Amino acid sequence: MTIRYTDAEIEEMIREPKTLPHDFSTLPKLNPKRGHKEKQYDVNGAHGNNYRIILRQSDTNLIDFSVILDLIPPDSNHLFTLRRYNGKSHEHTNSIEHETFYDFHIHMATERYQDLGSDEETYAEATDRYNEIHAALSCMIEDCTFVLPDEYQQRLF
Repeated sequence: MTIRYTDAEIEEMIREPKTLPHDFSTLPKLNPKRGHKEKQYDVNGAHGNNYRIILRQSDTNLIDFSVILDLIPPDSNHLFTLRRYNGKSHEHTNSIEHETFYDFHIHMATERYQDLGSDEETYAEATDRYNEIHAALSCMIEDCTFVLPDEYQQRLF
């Protein structure tokens, strides 16, 4: 079964406060996999949704990375990608807008690309807000309403 969300539902999920887990780090150590390194965190939303943060980085190209925010829909084994912060390792084309660029970029789930039968996060915008994976993670935390756990905030002050 295909999972679909409207732009309003997507925006509601982005704006839902999401408390980061106790073991969260803005400078996480990524675990080796085949050809890349990866780290995942599961996160609970204030309104009952469950999310997964996935960080991936190539072993050979430091600007080939993704920082991903996925929704874990109930009763499904398919993740729904809300945002993906990508490195500058490939060209991207937005087919509806007829625009192509080669830059750091942020993928966003949209209703219009789902209507085309494309992946939900096919649309992307170029950005100069980050140039490495940890800065991309910070941008996602800022953009997607993440909340640090209380004890993490206490350690900062």
